[in-house]
Amino acid sequence: MKKSSLITTIVLAVGLAVLYVLHFTGIGAKTSVAERQELEAGEVVAGSIVYVRIDSLLNTYDFFLDLQSDLSAKARIVEDDLNKKGRAFENDVNNFQEKVQKGLITRSQAETQQNQLAARQQELEQYAQQKQMELTEENQVMLNRVLNALKTFLAEYRIMNNHDIILTTDESSNTIIEATKSLDITKEVVEGLNKEYAKSRK
Repeated sequence: MKKSSLITTIVLAVGLAVLYVLHFTGIGAKTSVAERQELEAGEVVAGSIVYVRIDSLLNTYDFFLDLQSDLSAKARIVEDDLNKKGRAFENDVNNFQEKVQKGLITRSQAETQQNQLAARQQELEQYAQQKQMELTEENQVMLNRVLNALKTFLAEYRIMNNHDIILTTDESSNTIIEATKSLDITKEVVEGLNKEYAKSRK
């Protein structure tokens, strides 16, 4: 399971909860030239609108990376298992066809073995579908856990830093086309998330 596909999926999931709007006091207030210069210097004023680059966050969020690594390992095990079962089935089919062509089995035996092979093929297909569903479910649970951790952290972060809105953006969606770099809180958020995750692992 590729990292890019996980990141795309979680970007879509996070998009459902893109706005954290709890109050709007001060949004329409004018900003003086001095205040603008202070913003450009790298300080975010209280009551501001800030944003998180979700793709960059996921690339450096240890919790997501660990979960993704575990899921990828499970996916590889499933893939290897399916390939092994598939090769074994293919060999049995080839052996059966060879026996039929050489007349080494009776028509009755051929019919019985053919039915057995058809049943095995159906079982193999059902097994593959089951494993795919299990991986899909685990992937969704992983995304839910990461999203929940992110939302919980940002809810506290917003209040503690007195922000009005926290937006999310990424390179593909370009939700935020242009903004002052000082409003990008991605690095600070990732550092906070990783600290919390490190504490939970002790």
